[in-house]
Amino acid sequence: MDDAQLLRYSRHILLDEIGIEGQERIMRGRALVIGVGGLGSPAALYLATAGIGHLTLVDHDTVDLTNLQRQIAHTEARVGQPKVESARQALLAINPELKITVWAERAEAARLNVLVADADVVLDCSDNFPTRQALNAACVRHGVPLVSGAAIRFDGQLAVYNPKDPLSPCYACVFPPDAIFEETRCATMGVYAPLVGIIGSMQAAEALKLLSTAGQPAIGRLLMLDCRDMTWNDIRLPRNPDCLVCGKAH
Repeated sequence: MDDAQLLRYSRHILLDEIGIEGQERIMRGRALVIGVGGLGSPAALYLATAGIGHLTLVDHDTVDLTNLQRQIAHTEARVGQPKVESARQALLAINPELKITVWAERAEAARLNVLVADADVVLDCSDNFPTRQALNAACVRHGVPLVSGAAIRFDGQLAVYNPKDPLSPCYACVFPPDAIFEETRCATMGVYAPLVGIIGSMQAAEALKLLSTAGQPAIGRLLMLDCRDMTWNDIRLPRNPDCLVCGKAH
């Protein structure tokens, strides 16, 4: 690190759990963020401020006026732009040294397989079940930790799945790919604006812990937040030996 970087990241370096070595690990780290909306905006912003080495953003959508209630990486001036391009501008304004790759396309399985293989940590900030399953399968295949977040109405959840940990479940252990889930969308159900900031920031926190080796990531836990009364439920998640994705037969 040069003198400017030492100054920029000094508040991290002062933390015994991170220090210079942990900050250097963050600066070498490669993070993949799927979705740069409500969750992906704060997640990507905090990864950028923390000095992540390389950030890859994937989102097929464009900025809409209805997004601005909660998607803090975007502005009214950038309505109509691809979200990945809008986010790139926001991130570089905070940290011009940031290396960013953007894909303005839907996160399909073939693309995810390539991008996950090149990442040290993956943040699932998507909003649909098929993408979550395809992303989880790629993470299991390549042994890359997955930080999963979700938010709808006043309810949020966070979990960390690490294929390198033999005791960790994968996303499919908890939400089987052959199960039937009702899709819930912000456009029809609504979402409390600060909730996505809370969950997205926590995703960044977990990703940075994995990269820096500081603290204990929330592996094997499902953290569920009810923002109405600000209460948390912490559910322990066992690995499913018969899981269709990470089970012994696969």
